[in-house]
Amino acid sequence: MTDVFENYLSSAVGLSPEEITFSAQFFTRFHMQKGDFFVREDEVCHHIGFIVNGAVKAYGTDEEGRENITCFKFENEFVTSFSEFVTQEKSKMNIRAVEDTAMYRINYQDYQHLLNKVPAWNRIIQSVLESEYKQKENYLLNYNNKSAVDKYLHILSDAPMLVKRISTQDLASYLGITQRSLTRAKGQIFRPKVL
Repeated sequence: MTDVFENYLSSAVGLSPEEITFSAQFFTRFHMQKGDFFVREDEVCHHIGFIVNGAVKAYGTDEEGRENITCFKFENEFVTSFSEFVTQEKSKMNIRAVEDTAMYRINYQDYQHLLNKVPAWNRIIQSVLESEYKQKENYLLNYNNKSAVDKYLHILSDAPMLVKRISTQDLASYLGITQRSLTRAKGQIFRPKVL
């Protein structure tokens, strides 16, 4: 198991060295190339992953096949379709790599076993779910009913990593605007001021 994951488990959530060693046996290394799926819409979600390096996007598709991106996950974040993972139902979203991605993942049966044997994992999952809730609330507050310029300004101040690592097409989808609107917003923000 990598130092990144072990450090997260010991510092962020306070697992003991013994609990980390016990937990490690249930996680397997998993690699995705850019474009690979972690979860597909309408398929049962079998794993939770912890991203060591790379990035993924979560999205649904509309009737015309367009992606409606709801979030991105990066290093030191857990990723899955949580409600469907817990109920072992078909996912309502796709989760797909936007960069080559390395992670550790655990399947549902091992996850259940781990929750029973290491009670601290309940705190970890609670923390993950709270973070998910905050991200969704932040998304609704800052990207709903705002202009393209305001949305992009918020990204620049609150999540500049998205501008560096996410394609224009994916960023526009996430913001709920067209690529053309995003390009215009960038032009308005970065246009040199003339006296």
